[in-house]
Amino acid sequence: MPEANQPALDFLLSRRSRPAKTLAAPGPDRATLELLLKAAARAPDHGKLEPWRFIVLERAALERLADLAEARAEALGLEPEKAAKGVGQFRAAPLMVVVVSSPVASDKVPEVEQVLSAGAVSLQLLNAALAAGWGANWLSGWPAHDRGFVEQGLGLAPHESVAAFMVIGTQTRVPPERPRPDVAAKTQWMRT
Repeated sequence: MPEANQPALDFLLSRRSRPAKTLAAPGPDRATLELLLKAAARAPDHGKLEPWRFIVLERAALERLADLAEARAEALGLEPEKAAKGVGQFRAAPLMVVVVSSPVASDKVPEVEQVLSAGAVSLQLLNAALAAGWGANWLSGWPAHDRGFVEQGLGLAPHESVAAFMVIGTQTRVPPERPRPDVAAKTQWMRT
């Protein structure tokens, strides 16, 4: 039997995101955030294409994006509650890392695998932040899918998309445990 890394396994078995609304300043400093990004970049990447990138949003950028989200919500005619949720995720965040899915032309690696790599990077970043003692939450919402917002606000190219708006900050309270999937009901065993 292989030797288990029991602390890492215990962390994964008890891991839970922290609701973004419970995260406050301060967020990690630049050196700490660079370490978290380095950990995130160790995610699976078929073909070593690095089909993702990071955009770190500090306070002034978050305020600018909140204003843009407000303008885009009005232009799109969104319901007030939906609009406010999209605006609020930028206004309230102490720090945010945008994980951008940026597929690379490849004859060997399908685009879907590259998009999944960006998702893996996002989960690595979330877990790295939590393991380092920060609160973190993976958001998306309508701004992540609005081309006008992501192109104007984040400078995304037409082939790029938002994999995650990762909010990272200081946890203000421990989140309650939530029901977890019934793994047995979600698992099929094939022996032949």
